Amino acid sequence: MTSFDNTSLSQQILALAPDAILFADREGIIRLWNKGAERIFGCSAEKAIGQSLDLIIPEKLRGRHWDGFHKTMATGETRYGTEMLAVPALHQDGSRLSTEFSIVLLSDDDGKPLGVAAIMRDITERRQQEKELRDRLAEFEAGKEG
Repeated sequence: MTSFDNTSLSQQILALAPDAILFADREGIIRLWNKGAERIFGCSAEKAIGQSLDLIIPEKLRGRHWDGFHKTMATGETRYGTEMLAVPALHQDGSRLSTEFSIVLLSDDDGKPLGVAAIMRDITERRQQEKELRDRLAEFEAGKEG
């Protein structure tokens, strides 16, 4: 029977996952950034680590994001613990991405929030296909009425 080293398995999963896996501390500074995050956002771990989450948050959404983030860090509670969230994100080249993600609020032994981990997936292509289908359906419906 094969024995498993959970630490080694965790490190391999983190390193090899195609999804972005990142951790931001309670100030919103990126402290963990895997290869999936490098691929999705076009930014190396060396450049991302130590930067604000603003690196991937479109400018017009930052105020709302930080309001919720700071409230979560102050209260230790989030309403998004088990939900998949869909939000626009920012690629390093300035282009917009559509993403889905889940978050994990991490806390210290006293229950004080340490920060948030996120597992993110780029769904830009799927969103574009859905939009094209909606547009075609609208054209079809408009043609039936005329």
